[in-house]
Amino acid sequence: MTPREQLCEYGRRAAELGLVIGTSGNLSVRDGDLVAVTPSGVALDRLTPDSCPVVDLDGHLVQGDLQPSSETPMHLAVYRTTAARAVVHTHSVFATVVASTMTELPPVHYNALLLGGTVRVAPYATYGTPELAAHVEEALRGRQAALMANHGGVTIGATLEQAFEATRLLEWLCEVYVRSLGAGRPAVLTDEQLAAVVERSLNPPSFPRRTPGRRAGALDAQAGTP
Repeated sequence: MTPREQLCEYGRRAAELGLVIGTSGNLSVRDGDLVAVTPSGVALDRLTPDSCPVVDLDGHLVQGDLQPSSETPMHLAVYRTTAARAVVHTHSVFATVVASTMTELPPVHYNALLLGGTVRVAPYATYGTPELAAHVEEALRGRQAALMANHGGVTIGATLEQAFEATRLLEWLCEVYVRSLGAGRPAVLTDEQLAAVVERSLNPPSFPRRTPGRRAGALDAQAGTP
């Protein structure tokens, strides 16, 4: 799939999963020194490859008749300062709730490590401005995701698929936190507990193969193993 075709595919998926509504949210894919980005004013589930403009890293329009998303300055700032090759920005419900009430999303589940740990909330600034781009750039340092105060969330990845899955995970983590607040006080994992998870992932358990000749069970017979 070309970068513009990817934008159509993942734009449709974002809308189907309720991560965006109407014309909110935007996606981009970097290919060399060019960036394919979703257009301004078009719902993500109605994109066509030709409707997705292409800009250079300085924000000059290279291909397409439509104007790029108003959040393009934020996307370009991310590409200039990280190794990301894709950016996803949504206004998903739980991410926006947390972004409107918290200064960070604490690690209440160890899967937060997949995003780099505690998710920072970038200070509020008007959408599409250099100020917002700078805030998001800072909040993303060492992370795969950030929240934007009173706005939504943004994730990055080496591919659009990776950035999109990070968005899904961010929304899930935000939902877990918000729902936990309704049941009590969420327990936040400590640095020691998170370090233990990292250690476990680097040294997973080993399951040795069974010695041949042992008595077979029903599952062995189904699998055709000795």
